[in-house]
Amino acid sequence: MPVGTSGAVKALTSDDLDSIGAEIILGNTYHLYLRPGTAIIKSQGGLAAFNGWNQPTLTDSGGFQVFSLQDISKISDDGVEFQSHHDGSRHFFTPEKVMQIQHDIGADIIMAFDQCVSYPAEHSEAELGVRRTFDWAKRCVAAHAALCAEDRWTIRLFGIIQGSVYPDLRTLSARQIVDLDLPGNAVGGLSVGEPKEQMEEMLAHTIQYLPQDKPRYLMGVGYPEDILMAVSYGVDMFDCVLPTRNARTGAVFTSEGQLVYRNAEYANDGRPLDPNCDCHVCKRYSRAYLRHLFNQSEITGMVLASYHSCYFYQNLMRGIRRAIEENRFEAFRREFLARYQRQSGDK
Repeated sequence: MPVGTSGAVKALTSDDLDSIGAEIILGNTYHLYLRPGTAIIKSQGGLAAFNGWNQPTLTDSGGFQVFSLQDISKISDDGVEFQSHHDGSRHFFTPEKVMQIQHDIGADIIMAFDQCVSYPAEHSEAELGVRRTFDWAKRCVAAHAALCAEDRWTIRLFGIIQGSVYPDLRTLSARQIVDLDLPGNAVGGLSVGEPKEQMEEMLAHTIQYLPQDKPRYLMGVGYPEDILMAVSYGVDMFDCVLPTRNARTGAVFTSEGQLVYRNAEYANDGRPLDPNCDCHVCKRYSRAYLRHLFNQSEITGMVLASYHSCYFYQNLMRGIRRAIEENRFEAFRREFLARYQRQSGDK
C-alpha cells in the first residue's frame, strides 16, 4: 500500500497511482486528525472522495505516531495525551476517539488503537504494551460496532499484535487479538530498530497463530527483500514510506538493487533508472537527467523518481502474486534476490 500520510502519496497524484496499478492506499489517522481535521474530510464524503482516489483506503490507528513522538506524549490505561507537532496544542486519544476519527475519515479498513513500545524494551514494558493493546482493542471493537450502525458503507476493523521481541508476549498478544475474531490481523511493533534476523524470527513465531483465511498485515515493512521474506511466511499486506521517501532524497529501487541516482557517477549516464523496467519514467528519462533535477531541487525530479519507485513496488507485488498462482514463489524469490542483491553489492 503506498503511504499517503496526509491524504496524498507524496509527489504523486491519484492518476499516477491508478497508472502504476495501486489498488489501495494508506492514510495516517494522527496527521489527518490534526490537519485538515476530520470534520472537513467527513463533509467531503470521506478520504477517497476528498483526495480523488475513489478506491479503497486504510487508516492506521495513530499508535505508531504516538510511539515516535513519545517525548511529547503521555500514555496511561485510558489513552494517550500528546502535543501537536504543528502548534504544541494538547490532545487526548482514547480507543473510542480513534474509532470515531477513523469512521469520520471513512476508510474501508481501520486499525485498532495499540501501544507500540520502543526497541530495546524490557520484558515488563513490552508486557504492559501487550495488556494495553488488548484492552484498547476490546474497547475499539465495542466503539466500532456502535459506529457501524451509523455508517453508509462497510468498514472493517483489524487488530494489531504487539510483544516486542519476546516470543511469550507475541504468543499471548496473537491469541488475544485472534480471539476477537476481527476481519483481519496485523503484526505491529516490528521494524522499529531491531536487527532484521530478530524481525524475521518474531514474524515467523507470530504468524503461526494467525488464521490463514483472513488477511495478515505486516505494518511498516519494507525493503523488497523483507517483503519477500514475509510473504514466504504467509503475510498478505504491507505498507512503507521507503519508495517515496528514498526517491525524494536521491535513491530509487530497481530490479538491480537500490540506485543512488544523485551520485556524481551518473552525471552523464544516459541509461534509464532501471533497464528492466517498463514504467514511463524509464522509457523516457535518463539517470543523468534525474540527477540534474535532483541537484537543482526541481520538483519534477521528485515526481519522476517517486513514480518509478512506486511502480517498481507494485510490479514486485504483481510478480509475487503471479508466482504464487503458478506455485513457483520460492523460485521467483531466488531469481529476484540473485539479481537484486548481486547488483546492490556491486554498487
